[in-house]
Amino acid sequence: MKNVLKKGKRVEYQIRDLLRALGPCERVPCSGNARAFKGDLIFFFKDKEFRIEVKARAQGFKQLYTWLEKADLLIVKANYKEPLIIIPFKLFEELLKEKK
Repeated sequence: MKNVLKKGKRVEYQIRDLLRALGPCERVPCSGNARAFKGDLIFFFKDKEFRIEVKARAQGFKQLYTWLEKADLLIVKANYKEPLIIIPFKLFEELLKEKK
């Protein structure tokens, strides 16, 4: 379990560093352990604050990557839930840089 926690923290810092190229981004104090703080990261863009939850799994998202091989972005939807858009980080980065 300890290695899983280290991996999660490492990936959170990696994503934070990627986002910092696009705007201010900070890791939430006690990420994942404090009820008062939601999400793992806080990203600021155009006067808006985005709470970001980061998940890292060895094989857990394989299907998503397979589906993305066929398209630029992926939209998934569970019954009675709002649709989610999944895009590669490079596309996300391009979209934000266009709007700065």
